[in-house]
Amino acid sequence: MATPAKKTAQRQGFKTNEYIVYPAHGVGQITAIEDQEVAGIKLELLVINFEKDKMTLRVPVAKIASVGMRKLADAPTVKKALETVRGRARVKRTMWSRRAQEYEAKINSGDLISIAEVVRDLYRSDTQPEQSYSERQLYEAALDRMAREIQAVNRSSETEAIRQIEQNLAKAPKRGGKADDAAADASSDEDNDGDVAQEEAA
Repeated sequence: MATPAKKTAQRQGFKTNEYIVYPAHGVGQITAIEDQEVAGIKLELLVINFEKDKMTLRVPVAKIASVGMRKLADAPTVKKALETVRGRARVKRTMWSRRAQEYEAKINSGDLISIAEVVRDLYRSDTQPEQSYSERQLYEAALDRMAREIQAVNRSSETEAIRQIEQNLAKAPKRGGKADDAAADASSDEDNDGDVAQEEAA
């Protein structure tokens, strides 16, 4: 019979009531750990509830690694993700269909920094041209994933998490003509210095 310690090792430290990140669906909560017999084989399953999507998944413990399930990001990773959205957008000049596939792969990778890159690259301020429907959908999917993880890490509300991301997006270099870019670079450097000073003071 498996000892409790061995079972915990197989679960890679995942526990009931813990929030986790499942790459294809984002943040979920482990609501139970069940034993089931399927075709004569005993399986230990993690029952994961995705409240916002009103969905429950049962993941065999043996599949945890292969599906890429992970624990929530730590505070330094969240900080890095918020710094990422403040960066300059990097948009490749390739066909939209190819870029869309790359963005989707990043969102479904479950990696918070990759998701933050999608948010940064697809963000549009009020003064910028409208996004296409598919751009908007990908942006919202990435923003939603990022906000849900920050919400779970900080134990805040989703609204608070989105506001935190949007405040950081507002600090990103403005996108526009060449003159705008130069002015934005100068001002964003000043902003960043201000941030450092504030963080040290805090």
